[in-house]
Amino acid sequence: MSSSPKTPGEGHTEPAGNPDLTSTIHLSSLRSVRNQRNIEEIFRTMSAEEREIVAQLPKNSAMLLVLAGANKGARFLINGNSTSIGRDPQSEIFLDDVTVSRKHAEVLRDGDNYVIVDLGSLNGTYLNSQPSNRERLVVGDEVQIGKYRLTYFSGKGNS
Repeated sequence: MSSSPKTPGEGHTEPAGNPDLTSTIHLSSLRSVRNQRNIEEIFRTMSAEEREIVAQLPKNSAMLLVLAGANKGARFLINGNSTSIGRDPQSEIFLDDVTVSRKHAEVLRDGDNYVIVDLGSLNGTYLNSQPSNRERLVVGDEVQIGKYRLTYFSGKGNS
C-alpha cells in the first residue's frame, strides 16, 4: 500500500476561520514604558545633605546628582534654557572621561520641564538604561553618559 504525498490542507478539516491567520503589529510608533526607579528608594540612598539640597531646589530649576560610581557626590545645577554636557572643558557639565564625547548631550528647558538631548555622541545617552535621543526628564530618572550615572531632580517639591 503506497501513500501519495498530500497537498497542503488535504486530509484534515479546518474550523471556521483560518487558525493560521497572523497579523502584523507595527511597534515602531509605540513608546516603551519608562523603567523609572522608585523615588523613595532613591531618597534612602542619599545622604541627609543631598536630601536637603534637593528639597531646597528653587522652582524652575533642576539638578543632576551622581549618587554612585564615578564622581559620586557631584551635583550639577540646571537652571538655564540650555545646559551642555560633555568632555569639552567648556561644557557646563564637564565629565572628564574618554567614554564621554566632547559635545555629548544637552539639557533643554521645555516650558516647566527639561529634556535631555543626545548630540550624536559616540557612546549614546541612556535614560533609565534605555538609549535615548530626546526625552523629557522626570524626577528620579537616571541619565547615563559614558561611565557617569546621574539622577535627575527638579525644583517642584521632591520631598
